[in-house]
Amino acid sequence: KISIGNIHRNMNSVGKTQLFSSSEKQALLNCPKVQLHDGTNHPCIGFGTYKVGFVPASASSAVESGADAAECVSNALECGYRFLECAQFYGNENEVGKAISKSGIPRKELFLCSKVWTTTIEQGPQAIRAQLDKTLSDLGTEYLDLYLIHWPVPGKHVDAYKTLEELSNEGKIRGIGLSNYAVEDYVELKDSGIKIKPFVNQIEINPFLYRKNTISFFDKEGIVLQSYRSLRNGKDLDNTVLVKIAEAHGRTSAQVLGRWCIQKGFVYMPKSVKKERMQENAMVFDFELTEQEVIELDSLTTPDSLHAFEDLYRTCVNRDTSKDGTMDGVKMSITVD
Repeated sequence: KISIGNIHRNMNSVGKTQLFSSSEKQALLNCPKVQLHDGTNHPCIGFGTYKVGFVPASASSAVESGADAAECVSNALECGYRFLECAQFYGNENEVGKAISKSGIPRKELFLCSKVWTTTIEQGPQAIRAQLDKTLSDLGTEYLDLYLIHWPVPGKHVDAYKTLEELSNEGKIRGIGLSNYAVEDYVELKDSGIKIKPFVNQIEINPFLYRKNTISFFDKEGIVLQSYRSLRNGKDLDNTVLVKIAEAHGRTSAQVLGRWCIQKGFVYMPKSVKKERMQENAMVFDFELTEQEVIELDSLTTPDSLHAFEDLYRTCVNRDTSKDGTMDGVKMSITVD
């Protein structure tokens, strides 16, 4: 079944991706930066590697892409992406490392982020140290620009974060941060007496899950937000508001979602296994949404979306641990919006 949104995306993307010239690549290579609290410049756009060439067994939708991870990442680097978003859970860091090595791109031109998974967080400090060494070896690098706690595992995430602080002081990590943290998880962490403020929190952000109070909280704390599922995994591209705005700019729905992220100051992390989509997703720097269009997009989050987020949070904080499938230690009252 082909949706109107997909037809719209395909019709628009024909012209746009064929026009991905050297100037478009330069725009991606020279993309704006978001400043982290230590002054480090974080590229505002990156290539997400989740489900690229490998789908974890406990993934929300365990469908094989059939794509080769090393080839996909090589294509992303050829397009001009220099920030790669990786994770232990993704199961493909060795393939990502092959693509990096093949590219010949100097390490200083790359921005590499990885995340430590729940199973390792539960196992404790030595397991975290061993996993970081494996990630560094797989990616073929001596350091990470960012290393994140993938989920705030109840009773374990605070000690895990303190292990990342130690590793940061040892020089293996330039910056440390969080992923999927609710306001209450961060408050618990902060109150534990941490010495290094998290640089980022990586959460789902898009107009269909725009949690204004949570975003405002982390913004006031000086913590940059990385947006995953920026493009909703290709869902809702036929939303009438999105299509109307896309048509007004001669763009695709995906490009409108990406531009919204950029204008909001979030780190935009699209992912695709198709090179033409990688190019399309990156073409967000030569147009601007109007204030009214941003307001319209901001209003697309529904109560159902917030309820679905809360259910996912409760399911995932113990995912793949010895407490998987239970609510043991799970915060049942969090800031959902």
